[in-house]
Amino acid sequence: MNARILHSVYLISIFALLYNVPFNYAIGLPDIALASLIVLLITVGLYYASRFRNMVSSSALLANIVGISLFTVNYFLNSGLRGPTDLFFLLFLLLSIAISPVDQYKLWIPVNVTILIILNLVEFYYPHLVPDTYTTRSNRFVDHMSAYAVVAAITYFCIHYIRGSYEREKVSALEKSKAIQLQNAQIVKQNEELEKLNAEKNKLMSIVAHDLRSPLGSIQNFLELLTQHELDEAQKIDIENELLNSTKNTLAMLSKLLDWSKSQLHGVSAQLECLNVQTLFEPTLNLERNTAARKNISLDYYFDPSASIYADSDMMQLILRNIVGNAIKFTSMGGHIMVKAEAQGMNCLISVQDDGIGMSPEKQRSIFSLNVESTFGTNNEKGVGLGLMLCMEFIKAQNGKIWLESEPGKGTCFYVLVPMFDKSKVGLPNLL
Repeated sequence: MNARILHSVYLISIFALLYNVPFNYAIGLPDIALASLIVLLITVGLYYASRFRNMVSSSALLANIVGISLFTVNYFLNSGLRGPTDLFFLLFLLLSIAISPVDQYKLWIPVNVTILIILNLVEFYYPHLVPDTYTTRSNRFVDHMSAYAVVAAITYFCIHYIRGSYEREKVSALEKSKAIQLQNAQIVKQNEELEKLNAEKNKLMSIVAHDLRSPLGSIQNFLELLTQHELDEAQKIDIENELLNSTKNTLAMLSKLLDWSKSQLHGVSAQLECLNVQTLFEPTLNLERNTAARKNISLDYYFDPSASIYADSDMMQLILRNIVGNAIKFTSMGGHIMVKAEAQGMNCLISVQDDGIGMSPEKQRSIFSLNVESTFGTNNEKGVGLGLMLCMEFIKAQNGKIWLESEPGKGTCFYVLVPMFDKSKVGLPNLL
């Protein structure tokens, strides 16, 4: 900024001297005109050195020396106190402050004031050393008015440029400050997200570690019973059934954990294709019927034969398995589950309705995240809540929606809305 101000002052001074040289010659002050011409040439040289040779500091120092020297000579050549030199000293004081580095202008202020005082004292005690160079009163009047106009103009342009530079720097600083604040806000947000993810990871690890202890402890207890006690066949069968159910639940939990870990590590990428709903889901539901039969739960389904969706086959099967598996888990013995798939405009609405235990509004709000608490099914089945979180991630990757309606004691209905396949469509709607 100091360099820009210095260069601007040089340019203003060059234009002022270009005016001052012929003006002084015209009013009968050839010596001053010659001195102004010499200073003009020196100023051009200093501007070149500072602007194009990057000699800013040394150029400012020389400018102060040349300026003080010029106005000292001008004092004697231009009638001392009877001329306008005191105005030029005051102007140069302003210019010294503007163009000098902070560690220099504090030197040039006392130098400027001291030299002017000395010159005034010299003229006061030795008036013959400072002759009156004006030939007429009109020349004196014109010179004073011209000097005042030049000083006023240079002062205005310098102050205007300095204020303009200050305002630009202020605006630039504010913009940088806002950018830094925005960047800090983003960093804080990222840190909060990282802390949240870390907390979810810790919670997940705690849940998994806790749930793995149960089947391992059961296996240990069973082996201890086998080695330390004689058991009849009925007792062995009961224990084996308990172990089988426990290990099945644990295997399902680990499978969901593996799927979730893969989605977090590699991201969720759906391979969309045209899929017939009945062909896609019928084998999956026939397998789930076997699980439901163990709890004497009837599992029925109805699919619109003509309904085709544009989705990922593996993801949709995992979504349906998780939702139907939860319905079986939280439906009591002798209950009923109904799965439907029907066209709804340009989309296919898949619903899974059960008459199980339902869930509270508080649990509904957190059901698709790790914040949901682990719960036991009607037959003491255990889960970590990863399945529905996977469903949410997978259905988003397929431009779909998932939601639920539930009432405690009256059952739950999950809805999945997926775009239907339509060859006439150029693009698929995003339902989110």
